[in-house]
Amino acid sequence: IASLTLPWCSLRPFPLGDFQFSVASDDNSEFWLSSDDSPSNSRLAAFVGKLGTEWTAPGEFTKFSSQVSKPLRLMSSRRYYFELLHKQDDRGSDHVEVGWRVFLPSLKFEVIDSSYISLYTDESSLKMNHVEHIPQTLASHSGSYLWEAQQDEHGADMLKSDPRDTFFLTPAIEASRVENVLVPCAYSPTYVVKDFPIARYQGLQFVYLSFVYPNDFTRLTHMETENKCFYRESPLYLEKETHEDTTPAPGKMAATAAYNSSEAARSEGPRVTSFLKMSETTASQREEGKGQEEEEEEEEEVSDYSYETGELQQGWLEDSINWQRTFSVSSVDFELLRSDWNDLRCNVSGNLQLSESEVVDVVPFSFPRSIYTLLRIVNVEKRRDTARGNRYLLELELAERGQRTVRLSEYVYVLLHQGKQDDSAEANPDGPAPGATEPQPSPWSILYGKPILCRPLRLSWKQDVMVHFVVPVKNQARWVQQFISDMARLYGATKDTNFNVILVDFDSDDMDVEKALQDARLPRYQYLRRTGNFERSAGLQAGVDTVEDGHSIVFLCDLHIHFPPNILDSIRKHCVEGKLAYAPIVMRLSCGSSPREPNGYWEVNGFGLFGIYKSDFDRVGGMNTEEFRDRWGGEDWELLDRVLQSGLEVERLRLRNFYHYYHSKRGMWNARIKKPPKD
Repeated sequence: IASLTLPWCSLRPFPLGDFQFSVASDDNSEFWLSSDDSPSNSRLAAFVGKLGTEWTAPGEFTKFSSQVSKPLRLMSSRRYYFELLHKQDDRGSDHVEVGWRVFLPSLKFEVIDSSYISLYTDESSLKMNHVEHIPQTLASHSGSYLWEAQQDEHGADMLKSDPRDTFFLTPAIEASRVENVLVPCAYSPTYVVKDFPIARYQGLQFVYLSFVYPNDFTRLTHMETENKCFYRESPLYLEKETHEDTTPAPGKMAATAAYNSSEAARSEGPRVTSFLKMSETTASQREEGKGQEEEEEEEEEVSDYSYETGELQQGWLEDSINWQRTFSVSSVDFELLRSDWNDLRCNVSGNLQLSESEVVDVVPFSFPRSIYTLLRIVNVEKRRDTARGNRYLLELELAERGQRTVRLSEYVYVLLHQGKQDDSAEANPDGPAPGATEPQPSPWSILYGKPILCRPLRLSWKQDVMVHFVVPVKNQARWVQQFISDMARLYGATKDTNFNVILVDFDSDDMDVEKALQDARLPRYQYLRRTGNFERSAGLQAGVDTVEDGHSIVFLCDLHIHFPPNILDSIRKHCVEGKLAYAPIVMRLSCGSSPREPNGYWEVNGFGLFGIYKSDFDRVGGMNTEEFRDRWGGEDWELLDRVLQSGLEVERLRLRNFYHYYHSKRGMWNARIKKPPKD
């Protein structure tokens, strides 16, 4: 989206008279004019459209009635504040201009000459990130039609409140209250691929998804008109594909899978919608359909309607309606058709759903019921291992002796009987076979030969561990300022002092990054200045190198990110030193979208947003700064390969309200600027 606000200009008219203004633009625009030089008195005078579909040609000042203002009495002895807002999508050319005329209908609008315009504020000495001087008016906030759509209810279910979003504010239960509730047990999942040879960029094939309960509404139902992959009927969707003979280049894996799927769809022959069973399509109906096809072939050359005669063609036959035709449907749960492998072909599906019956079997045995009463199951996450046992993260809201409310957030493990099933798992360290389904859970019991609900050793997360956000930047002043402001707001909302912002600055000349950090209300920050071209891998490595405590978490981050309030809690509970790393899936916003209007898709391919303990990061060798010296793209997949080979699990979940802003690539880092043609 291109958005332009010019709140620093004022206007001087001719001597006393009535004037009309008009605005022309592609796409939408608004012209706001004050009755004097005060921004607070601005009112909307003229506009082009509200919906994003309206536009005009350059200088086309009378296409819409809304473009032209009412007659306004102006005096040359006064100055008049104005604002011009412009909104453009990612298609076509963009322009905006304002014209005026003395109020005589026979006169044409003329573009306002610059001699009548003066700066509201002199910005010549200001850096790009300085925005405090810009007036906050109705035009740039609730009064604008361009923002009106954001006030209406959006179709994304994820925008609705969820107790997960603020559960981190609930006081935690004392660890001593629950440490002896379950028997301890060793935690060693079979899907861990320690020391297993992984081809370059094939680590994605060994990342599995977790199941969640209750529904977190991360499924992008409002985007399924553009992508219906959730309803795939091809059996290939239910099976994990391998690239057996070749190693795909970065970024090509998803396209290859999609191509194979479409090829299979074309070769399957006649398709029957999943809502209507093949057995219900009777032979007579199929014969009727065949006959209709033959008729259509014969009449293929005949138009349904002739514009020359204005009459129906004589040979045109209208299908009769069979009011007796019916079909039957049965309940279909498409969630049951999904697998826990990392599907790179579907970027609108949400987190996998966990059945309620399984949850209620686990929850009652995880806390001392003599002291606590269950108020609410806030969140349950399950990592499936059919060979050895399932891991659960339980997050429960409990009442302590009927008084204060506390939060339980701990990992538990359902350990299967150590027998032949476990021996077979040792022979298959890659985990369960593709497409394998999970057996129905048995009632929990500590009897020999039955599954045991236990406390997994060395799988406890620390609720106050330090988190370091590491971000390399160069010449993105407004975005850098936005990121710093978001981090300050995160601190204000959580009052959490255990996080640190590390900005690695590659010679930015459009702002003073260090001063911006100093002025922000952050619990702590570190500023590193580097020279030379922007290098993401080197920047991340330099930032991590400043962290001295190996028992803290580093979160490798990008600049254009919107964080939910529970981001710190989410990172901490999915990172366990020596066991777990965390790669939350971010939603990539489309052009013109915002966190209040989240149109876009889940970035299922990207692993650039990555949380890991500093000791584990060092152990796997850190970033590959040699191979990815003068380029970026693929460094996240290469790091993922080494993280998995070290024996760590990578937790992969779609995180609610976690967005990547759409932004222009212009002027970014190493991009070369085209020189204008010589006259």
